[in-house]
This record gives sequence, structure tokens and C-alpha cells, in this order.
Amino acid sequence: FPMAATDPQVLALAAQITESREQDIPLLLLKLKGILSSPSLECEASNKIKQDIYDYGLTQYCLLVLKRDHSQLRGAWATAAQLAEILSHCCVGLEVKEDPEEFYKKFLPSAIDSLLVLGKRLQARFIRAIKDKEKQDFLHWFQTVTDAICWLFGGHTQLAACVLQNDRFLQLLITDDVETAIIMMSVLHNILRINSSVLLQVEEETLHSVLDEIVYKLSSTTNPAVGSAATKLLLLVAKFCKQLVQLLTARYTGLKGLLSKQWTGRGFDRELNQLLDLLYLEQSNGKGEMQKQHQAACIIQAAWRGFQTRKRLKKLPQAVITLQRSFRAKREQELQHLTKQKEDEALKLQMQLQRQRAMRLFHERQLALLESCDWIFVTFVGQVNKYMEEMEEKSALTIQRFWRGYRARRIFHQQKQSLKEYKAAIIIQRAACKFLEKRRRRRPLSPWKEPKGLTDEQRLALQQKVDDYIKLHPASQMSEETSKELHIQAQAKLAQFLLRSRLDQRAAQRREALLAQVNTDVELLMNAPGLAETTEKDLGAFMSRSIPVATKARQTHNTMLKYTRWPWWKKLGDEFMEDDVIPDDAINTELETLFIGGRK
Repeated sequence: FPMAATDPQVLALAAQITESREQDIPLLLLKLKGILSSPSLECEASNKIKQDIYDYGLTQYCLLVLKRDHSQLRGAWATAAQLAEILSHCCVGLEVKEDPEEFYKKFLPSAIDSLLVLGKRLQARFIRAIKDKEKQDFLHWFQTVTDAICWLFGGHTQLAACVLQNDRFLQLLITDDVETAIIMMSVLHNILRINSSVLLQVEEETLHSVLDEIVYKLSSTTNPAVGSAATKLLLLVAKFCKQLVQLLTARYTGLKGLLSKQWTGRGFDRELNQLLDLLYLEQSNGKGEMQKQHQAACIIQAAWRGFQTRKRLKKLPQAVITLQRSFRAKREQELQHLTKQKEDEALKLQMQLQRQRAMRLFHERQLALLESCDWIFVTFVGQVNKYMEEMEEKSALTIQRFWRGYRARRIFHQQKQSLKEYKAAIIIQRAACKFLEKRRRRRPLSPWKEPKGLTDEQRLALQQKVDDYIKLHPASQMSEETSKELHIQAQAKLAQFLLRSRLDQRAAQRREALLAQVNTDVELLMNAPGLAETTEKDLGAFMSRSIPVATKARQTHNTMLKYTRWPWWKKLGDEFMEDDVIPDDAINTELETLFIGGRK
């Protein structure tokens, strides 16, 4: 950083950009516009601020941002256009004393190239835009970028030839769009006005390409604005250099007839007549008829080549769009696959590094222990082995704790919703049971009512019906023994029915009791305190006097002890499971079959 006095605004902005993220830098650079456009600045102060901006690298930041993908900037094309304007204003009036060759021969041409690339992209999006609002925005940004180019080579005249020789400038000029074509011809007009001899400094191929495009625009369009701009350009070329007038008359023989027949009376007759006078004056000193025919053939060939080129260019965008779409889709798939592959590789590498780090720490501790206990190794070899087993067990427990914590958190997040639903069901069931119990207690017992007796008339009517039925359906004769046997069978079936109904009632009562006990045990387990908060009173709720339950608990405890004595690498996951390993699912199954807090 420079040691001289620096503008505080520039210094603060440079510090802010240094500490900011990359995506926030373009919006911060827009603050340079307010610094440069301050009304209180004089000429010397403005140049001093531009020098500070260049010395602190803010101008280079603007150029680097313009070289990026403009669609990914915050503010997109509007930000890019404003940065182009800021870059041109920062460079005009700046005199670099330290390493001027870097500034004039590398930085300024690179800035011109970046601005032309930005203009080409804005022109393409303006042509492809459908909505009027989008077209107006892109045209305004394109005008801003071209004004920045004109301002830049206006302050540094040596850049006029650099602009004209750039291939992208010719690509911008060769367009069938009226608005952008007029803007680019105005840029060419500014180049010739600033440096009139620039056309003689460029290569002959570039000069012919520019003149061919101007003449083609005169011959292929009927728009007065395009014709006026092209005519003024040719007039400016003819006024500044006599050699170019000879080139126009020799290369484009039919130009005079085209101008006089097609463009007379279109609103720019004064410039048109001046151009025709210069061409006719040069023609009076022209060459023979063969050269005229040769030049006429050249202009016809130029027009035909231009027509063929534009015909191909009109068909090119659709094919390019299809190719770009397929290429972007394929590239997106490849990027996604590559990203996924990188993530998998990173995860594997991280796991491998963790394992290697754990093994390295273990071996380092083992080596340190062996070095410190070398002189008593024979005496205390049993203690060393015990210590190493404890260290292995602690390491394994640490790894298991982290792994089980991760797995438990994952399972908890997966079962969180079902757990809420289960708790809600328990609360609803508890409330319903309480409500039914209260209603059952409040229901009064109905007093016993004796059946009403029959009157004499009802008895006579009923007796009459029985007699009529007996007359219609006479009973078969049955012996007394058969009647007793049937009576005994009926009594036995009735006893069986009553016994079965009593057993069913007891089974239903047992089911309700077991269901209530299960609900109580579940609620007890859900509301159980943590191990750190457990007291001796809380242990009684989880103990059982049942011998089968105690036996099952002892077996499960032995299984867990055997599981904890395994080496740490057997407990990392399924990929390390062996034939004699008991999986976690088996342990969980054994724990789930254990009935806690009640009796079997």
C-alpha cells in the first residue's frame, strides 16, 4: 500500500473489500461511483483519488469482476454495466508513474477486451429477448458499456487502434439488429473523430472488413437511421484520407449509383451529396473500364458473401441453443455425479483418517508406556497388559459412545413424530378410561321390580292358546327314563354354558387388567428419570419378584457384558461383523422381551 496521504473513503472501501466475501465485492465496488462523482472534487483531487484507487488495487478488482460470469453476479448485468462505467472513469485521467508499461500495454488493452466481451454478451441477450422490458434493459446496459468504451479510448487515444483491431469489435458491428448496429456505428464514428488516421494503421484485412460491413448495411437495409449513420461514416472516412476515397471508388464501383438511387430524399441529403461529390471527383481521376468491372465484381462478391454469411448465422442460433442445452444438461449431470463421488470419497477418507488417527494415538501411547516401563517390563507385564486392555476398552467405549449417540439421534429424529402420536394416544386413552370409570360409578343401581302378574282373563286366553297348540301338535309318547335322560343332558349343557361364560368374563377382566398394567408400565418408562437423577426409591418401580423375569434379565445382562468385552473394531458397523458376533438387533430383541415394572 502507498505511504502517502490517502483519501479516507478509498482506504475504508479497500479495507472493507479485503475483509468481505467474494460474492459481496461487486456491490462494494459500486461505491466507487459515488466517490468519483463527488461535486466537491476538483481536477487535481479527482486525479489523486483515481491514483489511490489504482494503487490500492480497486481498479484491478473491477477488471477481475468483469472477466467473471456476469449472470452469477449480484445484480447480474446491471452491476456489470455499472462496473464497466466505473472502470472507464477510473482509467481516464490516470497517469501511472510506477511501472507505466504494465498499465498502458497490458492493463488498458485487457480492459478494452473485457468491455467488448461484455458488450457482445449484452447484444446477444438483447437480440434473444422477447419481452419489451427486457429488451429495453439490455439495450440500456449495452449503451452504457459502449459509452464506457468511447470514454476510455477518448482519454487514451492509443486505444482506438486496439479497439478497431479487436475481433469482437467486428463481431459487434456485423449484426442485422438496427438499434445495436446504430450504436456500434456511433462508436466507430467516435474512433475516427478522435484518431482520423487509425484506419491507415490497422491491417488491410480489418480495414476491408469494416468498409464491407458499412457498404453492406447501405445495400441491404431501407432504414433511414442505419443509412444516415453509414453515410456519415463513409463521409468522415472520405474527408480524412484521400487514399480511402480511392479505395472506396476502386473497391465499390456501384456505390455511387446505390447512394443516389436508394438514399436520396431520406433526410440526410446534405451529407449524401458531399459524399457523392467526393466519389465523383475521385472517379474523374479513375481508371479504365476493366478496373471498373473488376471492382463491380468485387462489390457483388462482397455483397453475396455477406448475404451467405448472414444466412448461415440466422440458422446457427437454434442449433447452438440445442447444442448448449444438451451440453449444459450433460455437464450438470457430470457435476452432480462428480460432487457425489467427491463427497463419498471425502467421507471414506475422513473415516479412514479417524481410524488411522485412533490407531496412531493408541500405538503412540503404547510406545510411550513401553519406553517408560522398559526397566520393569518383566515384573509388571501383567499390569501393563491390563492397562493396555483398559485403554483399548476406553477407546472402544469412546468410539461406541459417539457412534451410538449419532445412531440414537438419527433414530430419534425418525421416530419423533410416531412418539408424539403415541404419547397423544396414551393421554386420550387415560382421559377416556377416567371418564368411563366416573360414569360407571355415578350410575345408580336400579331397584328390583317384580314381574307383573297375569289377570284371570289373560290366564284363560293363554290356557286356550296352549290347548289349541296341543291339539294341533300332539306330542309323541316318551317314557319316564327318556325324559329324565333328556333333563340330565339339558342340565349338563346349561352348566357348561354358565361355566364358559364365567371363564370368558374372567379372561376379559384379565385382558383389561393386563392392558392397564401395560399402559402404566409404558407411562412409567416414559417418565423415568435419568441415571444422574435416580434415587433408591425409584429403583423399586423397575424391580420384579418373578423368577422367569429375573432369569431373563440375568441372561440379557450376561449378553451385554459379552458385547462390551469385544474389541472396539467389532462394534463400528455391519462391515466388521463376524460369525460369532451378536448384532444389536438381537440384543434389542432380548431387551424388548423383558417385562419391566410388573409381573409376567
